[in-house]
Amino acid sequence: MNLVADRLARCPFVAILRGIAPAEVDGVSDVLVELGFEIIEIPLNSPEPLVSLERLARRVHGRVLVGAGTVLGEADVSAIAQAGGRLVVMPHASAPIVREAKRRSLAVIPGFSTPTEAFAMIDAGADALKLFPADGSSPAALRSMRAVLPHGLPILPVGGIDERSLSPWLKAGAAGFGIGSALYKPGDTAREVLARGRSLLDAWNDLSKG
Repeated sequence: MNLVADRLARCPFVAILRGIAPAEVDGVSDVLVELGFEIIEIPLNSPEPLVSLERLARRVHGRVLVGAGTVLGEADVSAIAQAGGRLVVMPHASAPIVREAKRRSLAVIPGFSTPTEAFAMIDAGADALKLFPADGSSPAALRSMRAVLPHGLPILPVGGIDERSLSPWLKAGAAGFGIGSALYKPGDTAREVLARGRSLLDAWNDLSKG
């Protein structure tokens, strides 16, 4: 079973908490769990990211797949695992990082922008692919690549995604979305995250009904 695909089937959004501080983790993660988010990512270019990740892993206690994003080196994978993370998310296509994550039995979502990168990451063992930056690509490009990529492999556009841009990406073959500033910006309160999360889920539910 593809753990990432299974989680995305229940909720298509990966919450990207870039810039979150450790003291904010409990409140924000509580509302995300309440909303039904299944995957939460803390980018490593956040303040004290491993402290936040460890706190997040303890807080959700297995109810959510948690991990780190903006992973740039193989050494980071060990630190993520030690902090309780079960997911590695990358902005780029690095086979060594993918293989190291799989060696440690972690889920891994590498970035890609071309079919060559996509197939290289599939060969390395990726659980899903992150089309990044999505605002530098297009649904038309995804549709063309989706025609040749494995049908069951989740592809997630990331970068500039909000509730207004879900429909064209979904029609192009996206299985989920990485949501950053449209959900959380540094300093946001849990109440603000709750309101934005509800807006995203309402938009998704409307699309699903359609």
